[in-house]
Amino acid sequence: MQEIDRLLKNQDSFFKSKKTLSINYRKESLIRLRKAIHDHEEEIIDALYKDLKKPKLEAYASEIGVVLTELNYFIKNIEKLSKPKRVKSALLNFPSKEYIYQDPYGKVLIIAPWNYPFQLTINPMIAAIAAGNCVVCKPSEVSSNTSQLVAKIIAQVFDPEHVSAIEGGIDLTQFLLKQKWEYIFFTGSSAVGKIVMKAAAEQLCPITLELGGKSPVIVNKDAKLKQSAKRIAWGKLFNAGQTCIAPDYIYVHESVKKEFTALLIAEFKAALGEDHQQSKDYARIVNNKHYDRIMALLEKEKVVYGGKHSAEENYIEPTLLNDIDWDSKSMKEEIFGPLLPIMTFTDLNTIINTINKHDKPLAAYYFGETKKDQETFLKQLYFGGGCINDTV
Repeated sequence: MQEIDRLLKNQDSFFKSKKTLSINYRKESLIRLRKAIHDHEEEIIDALYKDLKKPKLEAYASEIGVVLTELNYFIKNIEKLSKPKRVKSALLNFPSKEYIYQDPYGKVLIIAPWNYPFQLTINPMIAAIAAGNCVVCKPSEVSSNTSQLVAKIIAQVFDPEHVSAIEGGIDLTQFLLKQKWEYIFFTGSSAVGKIVMKAAAEQLCPITLELGGKSPVIVNKDAKLKQSAKRIAWGKLFNAGQTCIAPDYIYVHESVKKEFTALLIAEFKAALGEDHQQSKDYARIVNNKHYDRIMALLEKEKVVYGGKHSAEENYIEPTLLNDIDWDSKSMKEEIFGPLLPIMTFTDLNTIINTINKHDKPLAAYYFGETKKDQETFLKQLYFGGGCINDTV
């Protein structure tokens, strides 16, 4: 821990040297990072496969490609984003001119999750660097192969007093949260988010929390059912459902439930073949602990499709659950896996009111063609981000 103390003191001194205020310095740092990612692309894909059995295309699309897009955006726009912005002057200050200047915070702590261990470590780091901060990244120990590679890349690209990665478990996270930071960025569960927020409050440290929740899907009777099934299946199968904005449960109109369920099963088979376990396009649960947690949610639930599993592989088949209500075990927490409870409704306003009685979801998805119902969904249901006739 003494090494970490020295690192943080060095980052303090480096930030106070004002070297990171240089737009050219920030831009050159991002360009070096982009080159390193290109150079290590195959290693990144291999690490993601070792941790999550992520298929190559999925690994590139959801991790490497997302990071490169973020890098390209900031490299192209950093000068414009960093310029002072002229704002309308208050009458009290007439005839002055007023501007907003963008200043970096200082030392930024980034605590990353395991489900997208490359993207969700590097992307917030890119923004922090572009804004002129010094950064300490703490990758997740759960996705150890990717975390080790992230630390290796960061060490190759940056001086540690500018950007550093520190590997470790819960004890390290607890230690880091006791240190003095100017900003904390956390991605993970709501339970841990509360701990992080409490630690930040002790120092009056600004914070960003990117958490999770049970993201609903509503399929109305006028939805294009085949298209809806395809897009919902894709959103759920991606990373084996281990996505914070993955469809968590479905409310389907009672009159189309049977047809929709059959179409959803057909889409699972079209994507993964008859024997899903043999598919090279389907990830695995990250470890035994999370496998056991998801399997516990299946207890006493009625499975209408799927349910096959292998503890040896941490494999759980895409699984549809029927006869579900809000007292069911699978509705008590975010699933974060390939289980998909299905419930029915007859009145849109009624289920919106029901969903609103529970914790606000991070995302929500509506399938249906009537504009009035789409507006009802958008205006009456409380959620973070969402889609009409699509997911994720």
